[in-house]
Amino acid sequence: MCDLVTKEAPDFAAQAAMPDNTFSELKLSSYRGKHVVLFFYPLDFTFVCPSEIIAFDKALDKFKEKNTEVIGVSVDSHFTHLAWKNTPREKGGIGNVQYPLVSDLTKEIARSYGVLLNDSVALRGLFLIDKDGIVRHALINDLPLGRNVDEALRVVDALQFTEKHGEVCPANWREGEEAMKPTSDGVASYLAKHAK
Repeated sequence: MCDLVTKEAPDFAAQAAMPDNTFSELKLSSYRGKHVVLFFYPLDFTFVCPSEIIAFDKALDKFKEKNTEVIGVSVDSHFTHLAWKNTPREKGGIGNVQYPLVSDLTKEIARSYGVLLNDSVALRGLFLIDKDGIVRHALINDLPLGRNVDEALRVVDALQFTEKHGEVCPANWREGEEAMKPTSDGVASYLAKHAK
């Protein structure tokens, strides 16, 4: 997984349950020109997964405002994805989430991203892919550990700030805060101001 950062994201074409509940082949490389948050989750109709999928759906407008697409992937079929979408949230479903859920029945996508566990299910991998198709951030959680969607948004902000301004973002940086010039003087200046 770690060796993907700074490299081209492995491309794939696979069936997906789309936001309008149709099925379509989704090709990752067709998203060039936009940032992509690609996340893997273990299985449909499980426990931590719906909380993450719904959290990404609730934040979807914030991602779209940043020209960033969200795509979920698991080893389930696109039919199972649709069945889960058609199950009300109060009955363990995810409702009509508005981003694609990709079917990775062959497990090749999870394998190519280094998140396949015991040739069975995907770990909770998250990859931020830039407009040129390069992986710029990767995070993997074990099965019982849900991700923080606000942190995914923060990292999108940091990447886009760096791309636009050429400055680097220090620890805990948030949009609107001061960044650093990537020079010795820039770092020293920043640290002197924020030493407290």
